[in-house]
Formats: sequence, structure tokens, C-alpha cells
Amino acid sequence: MIGIDVLEVTRLEDALARRPNLLSRLFTDAELAYADAHAHPAVHLAARFCAKEAVAKALALEAWAFRDVEVVATASAPEVRLSGAAASRAAELGVEPRISLTHTREPAAAVAILA
Repeated sequence: MIGIDVLEVTRLEDALARRPNLLSRLFTDAELAYADAHAHPAVHLAARFCAKEAVAKALALEAWAFRDVEVVATASAPEVRLSGAAASRAAELGVEPRISLTHTREPAAAVAILA
């Protein structure tokens, strides 16, 4: 199964400006720290948001929390760490999500496949 998501970075920025508490509902502390270490944090957060959505789509999740899907930066490629409903569904299916992220200053996107 495959999942994909695309997001305009400004759309995420606008949502976070209206509701700052969304940051802690959508992203883990590690994801926020990773984004904050870059010149344009919103671009990196938007790519991670897309990855979370893409994984949820690939797993066909109906009820889940965004923090159940964490994007972990590694030396070679981003990886996914699952918990909660996402981890349960992946275990049920016997799969592990693999992701690819991309972004520019405006669009961000991610693709997830289940291996």
C-alpha cells in the first residue's frame, strides 16, 4: 500500500499562527527540535506533517493521533517511529512504513510505502 500527501507550507504556517497549541498536538519534541535547527522550520514541519498523513493513508488508519507517527532524522534517510494506533495497525498488517520527503519554500510532500 502507498500513501501520499502534499501541503502548502503557508497553509501550515497560517494554522499554527491561529492555533499555536497545534505544534504540540501534531509534532513530537524531537521533530520540533529538528525543525528549529533549520533556517525555515515551517518547511521541515510541513514535510513531516505530510509524512504523517501519508503513513496514515498507507495504513488506512481511521482513528489516530499525529504524534503516533514520528519522523526521525537519520544520517541516510528519514525513518518513521510508530506508537499507539499506528503501531497497532502496522503490527496487524505485518508491515513497516518507509517514507520519502521533499520540499521547497512553498510545497512540501511525502510518500509512504509499506514494506
